[in-house]
Amino acid sequence: MQQKILFVLILLVCAAIGFAGCTGTTTTPAQPAAPAAPAATQAGTAPATNNLVPSPTDVVPDNNAVSVIIQEKVYDGTIPVVFDGGKGQYLVKSASVTLYRSDGQVMTENLGIKKGDTVNLAGTKQTDRVVAYVTEVNGQTYKVADVLSPYRTR
Repeated sequence: MQQKILFVLILLVCAAIGFAGCTGTTTTPAQPAAPAAPAATQAGTAPATNNLVPSPTDVVPDNNAVSVIIQEKVYDGTIPVVFDGGKGQYLVKSASVTLYRSDGQVMTENLGIKKGDTVNLAGTKQTDRVVAYVTEVNGQTYKVADVLSPYRTR
């Protein structure tokens, strides 16, 4: 008698699951296609209006991590950028810094790869954007810093 009751209960549980729709595969609605990016962005250069918008930096593996410090802008608009080394310093082949000035000019300078190497960028007395890249010996390039550099006021 207990076997009949157990069998009926199992049958009822299976029927409830089937009626609830828990056994079928779910279909997700198709994502609408993303709008196409402007031609200037597809070519690798951002439109001039977006140059002052920082974007996320790349995730560098922990053993390859290096630091580039973008210091506070000096009274004349100069922006000191310092290579600060790190665990992956021995893997760095080259480093560069790109300055997006508020007047629309874009400048790129090479940065040394020894701890303490510094480059001074000629910024404006407005808010500028500074982006630092490092290239490793395996050819991989990482964006390690992307910040806005405002002109300091009293």
